[in-house]
Amino acid sequence: MGLEFALTAIASIFAILNPLGNIPVYVAITEGYTPEQKKRVIKKVFIVVVAVLITFALLGNYIFALYGITIPAFKIAGGLLLFTIASSMVRGQLSGTKMTPAEKEEATAKEEVGVVPLGIPLFAGPGAITTVMIYVTYALDGSDVAFDLMSIFVGIVIIAVMSYFMLRFSDPIFAKMGKSGAAAFSRIMGLLLAAIAIEFILSGSFQAIEEYWNLSPLVV
Repeated sequence: MGLEFALTAIASIFAILNPLGNIPVYVAITEGYTPEQKKRVIKKVFIVVVAVLITFALLGNYIFALYGITIPAFKIAGGLLLFTIASSMVRGQLSGTKMTPAEKEEATAKEEVGVVPLGIPLFAGPGAITTVMIYVTYALDGSDVAFDLMSIFVGIVIIAVMSYFMLRFSDPIFAKMGKSGAAAFSRIMGLLLAAIAIEFILSGSFQAIEEYWNLSPLVV
């Protein structure tokens, strides 16, 4: 699939991680933190995002095999999950699959918020994990497996680095964007994510129909 696949995968990972849209949540959670504490929190977010997404990218097929999950079923379920997240983003809401209000209120440990709830589930949540695993299945079905897989791993690192620097400079960014600007950006990312979700659902549905048709006995 090549360069087009790489760009699509990176754009999708960026949309679901939504670092700019997550800045208001980060600012609210780390209010009152010292600059050093914020740096340590951001480092933990970066490490968690890279570790979680790459781990699921590597182990996704083994997880499918272990639980007997078919690729079409996962695409459809993943697409539905992504669509609910996208719907929440378009409406300017924080999806319950990413972080609940209770989790936000319980985030009292100064530096551990970099792991939970910021690292998981705000950034590397179910939607991000699902997106990465689905793109790995696409890569394995393509003609240039090595390049496509590498592009996914590189994309994860690139978006994690971008998220790192956006959080590092979150105060000036948030001052310029404000809540309305961040909300507008999230809505745009939500529309993009909704389109990606529909593509996952359609691809999974057509693949499931094709597999069912091939396995079904011929009717005379």
